[in-house]
Amino acid sequence: MLMSAQATTRSTEESTPISRPSFERTRNNNSNSSRSNRNKDLRDNNLPTVRLSKALAWLLRHNAEAQGVAIRPDGYVKIEDVLKHPKFKGYTFDDIVEVVNTNDKKRFQILEDYEENKKYIRAVQGHSIPKVAELDHEEITDASQLPVAVHGTSSSKWELIKSKGLSRMNRNHIHLAVGLPGEDGVISGMRQGSDLYIYIDITKALRDGIKFYRTANNVILSDGQDGNGVIMPQYFARVVKSSGEVIYPDPSKENTTLHP
Repeated sequence: MLMSAQATTRSTEESTPISRPSFERTRNNNSNSSRSNRNKDLRDNNLPTVRLSKALAWLLRHNAEAQGVAIRPDGYVKIEDVLKHPKFKGYTFDDIVEVVNTNDKKRFQILEDYEENKKYIRAVQGHSIPKVAELDHEEITDASQLPVAVHGTSSSKWELIKSKGLSRMNRNHIHLAVGLPGEDGVISGMRQGSDLYIYIDITKALRDGIKFYRTANNVILSDGQDGNGVIMPQYFARVVKSSGEVIYPDPSKENTTLHP
């Protein structure tokens, strides 16, 4: 029987102290408080936990099959297979558990198969591997379950989206958030730096057969109309710049400025 487990199991094997990356927090240096956010982001990307998280996302979302790592239709991969991959040399099971437990966007889940005595890991969403199609997410069947569904993007992409619709691109699903970053319950679903917010008319979309799913970390996924990977503009409730300016519906027809 498969049972979902909190990622708190500790390995009983000794880790190799020479090759294992250090997971100790680096001290804050007050003298560097004037550094820009860009430099801070670059520094954070070099933290071992961040490097491991990015490597896991790379493998579990996009490259497992190409790298010869067996992946199930529900996205789970054996952790022992992950650790055998050269990209994860020097990491241990405990390191993976720490990343799963501390990831602020809750991107990963661990599963224990007690019959096989194996532990698995998967990315919660963001897959581009076609085989990963059985993620058992909660299906949204009524608009009351989803008061807000918004996609964050760059304003430079609006002209293309306005004509072609909102596309899943190379992923299996379009990603939506249940609100803007920083709002209650919003931990993932929108890229940092988004300056354009596309709100979806969930009532209209559901009525026309577009499916939506809620992941374990409260991200909303959709495969578009009839599974074509696109949500067309007629299903946009409104499109708002980060400044609050409404650019859809056509502001020349509806002169409106709202907070996003």
